[in-house]
Amino acid sequence: MKKQKGNNLNMGEALQQFIQKNKLEKGLDKVDTQEAWSKLMGNGVNNYTTAVELRGTTLFVSLSSSVLREELSLGKSKIITMLNEELGKDLITKLVLR
Repeated sequence: MKKQKGNNLNMGEALQQFIQKNKLEKGLDKVDTQEAWSKLMGNGVNNYTTAVELRGTTLFVSLSSSVLREELSLGKSKIITMLNEELGKDLITKLVLR
């Protein structure tokens, strides 16, 4: 393995370059979105959440409770804002509860 001179990267920069070079951003965004949903919604909502899927900028959340689905639909814009803040970027523009 050749030693590179003057091209020192810290670990974070190297990892970011690897992610960009291998086009892994979308996959990581999907995983991060699922984790953010679980963290922000807590156990009460997570017990009724059957699937969380990010397609483009739309987040699809499947819920097993119609009552909870109606309750959450009243605060969709606030949920989107909270998720985007947790993710650190404006990734989600639409929330579909089903």
